[in-house]
Amino acid sequence: MEGTLKLAMETARNRLMVAVFLFAGAFMALGFRTIGLGLMQDVSLRSGPDRALSQVIAARADIVDRNGVVLATNLQTASLYADPRRVFEPEIAAARLAAVLPELSQSTVLEKLKSNRRFVWIRRKLTPRQMWRVNALGLPGFSFQMEEHRVYPQGSLAAHVVGYVDVDGRGLGGIEYYFDDRLGNPADASEPLVLSIDSRIQHALADELKKAAERFGAAGAAGIVMNINSGAVLGMVSVPDFDPNHANLASGTDRFNRATAAVYELGSTFKTFTIAAALETGTVRLTDSYDASEPIRIARYTISDNHPQNRMLTVPEIYTYSSNIGAARMALDLGRDRQRAFLAGLGLLRAAVIELPEVGRPIFPQRWGDVHTMTIAYGHGIAVSPLQLTTAIAAMVNGGTLIPATLVDQPRHIRPAGRRVISAHTSDDIRMLMRLAVTSGTGRQADVPGYRVGGKTGTAEKSGVGGYRSDALVSSFIGVFPMDAPEFVVFALLDEPKGRAETLNFAGGGWVSAPVVRNVIARIAPILGVEPKQEDESHYRQAALLIRESD
Repeated sequence: MEGTLKLAMETARNRLMVAVFLFAGAFMALGFRTIGLGLMQDVSLRSGPDRALSQVIAARADIVDRNGVVLATNLQTASLYADPRRVFEPEIAAARLAAVLPELSQSTVLEKLKSNRRFVWIRRKLTPRQMWRVNALGLPGFSFQMEEHRVYPQGSLAAHVVGYVDVDGRGLGGIEYYFDDRLGNPADASEPLVLSIDSRIQHALADELKKAAERFGAAGAAGIVMNINSGAVLGMVSVPDFDPNHANLASGTDRFNRATAAVYELGSTFKTFTIAAALETGTVRLTDSYDASEPIRIARYTISDNHPQNRMLTVPEIYTYSSNIGAARMALDLGRDRQRAFLAGLGLLRAAVIELPEVGRPIFPQRWGDVHTMTIAYGHGIAVSPLQLTTAIAAMVNGGTLIPATLVDQPRHIRPAGRRVISAHTSDDIRMLMRLAVTSGTGRQADVPGYRVGGKTGTAEKSGVGGYRSDALVSSFIGVFPMDAPEFVVFALLDEPKGRAETLNFAGGGWVSAPVVRNVIARIAPILGVEPKQEDESHYRQAALLIRESD
């Protein structure tokens, strides 16, 4: 009996050992198979053109404003891909993915999963929550690739300046495109690109332009704030704008930069250049006068004044009252060749130079006759970008030096050399005239007590089929402050504004754009460190009176 029991126990022990060895062998086989499959997948993904997917895409350098505020940076995100040969039930997988990622097309995903490829993108740049939802599905054949995702923390602020990138991080517009090689170079990724833009000034400018565009029902708007002594662009706005985080959802109109890519006939702002050229060449003196008592009829055109004085006007009065007649007569005395050469010297007959790809080319007559000479004198018949006008006006008031505009921050204690275009004496005269235009002329609504604002209105009809459209205006104002020691220029433009009851149904630059400049200056002057002070205005009024009395 004892022998039988011992034999039974020995048999059971042997059977147990066999079972243990079988189980161990099975687990080892499964382990080796798992490792093998993993190695096969790794080799398949690394052996072809997608080998780079094993690494996180190199970071792109940040873009920051002059104060270090981040305008563009990178975040690490997960992108979902699949090996279709390892997806067992593609129909079920496609349906479950579409359920947790509703933006996906189930049919498109299914088509990818039924392909013979070893790698297909399913969805790029997932949020952490989306990644968690996909991962929770536990679908075989799917994996995540970590990538850098470009984000714009300030949203639409400075969108036209900063630009945007495609899904692979390549620049498609603005600074992102212009400096694509610099921003995308891994060796430079740790060094941010510092812009001249000041986010505080950018916000104030954008806010005032958007409010004015809405108030006057404008089709669009543009604005620039620039340091006249360095060319540094502190603010550049185009309305409507867009969110570069979702640039693919924006229309072409939204992405269009009206400050640099658009060109407009900017009306009476050009009288600044007409008078500056005439003074610089000795064609006129401030004490000279022109007959503005009647409209000028030449060929099929009639040149008249919007604010007619119907008398002889001194040069300061021509500017202050914005007389088209006086400016046209002055331009004839200046002559076509000198007028054209002067405008060319200001860069108004070629595309602006700025660190952006979106730059418009000016429009001007190829055959420059007397009629063109007269109309260009007050800004009709020539179209330039807001940036070009702003840069040229800066040269008129900074002592006479044309300094290229820039969007890249430069050492602030160094003034660029620039190129002299008028004498310091002529520049002083232009500053006086611009101040008079605000204290006594068409730019009164741009004045800000204590900040000594000077400027010039501009109103022009837009051209259309069959000629100019009286119901479609481009209304602008160019302002400079403080005029006793000019530092900053502020430009505002409204495209096709509509008059309101409080503007007596007028929609010219003095009514709709000058107040924008006023509001912007009031908001940004403290930021820029410009202190308000009482100024004795009597010398400006006395100068105007003495000039008229001396005639």
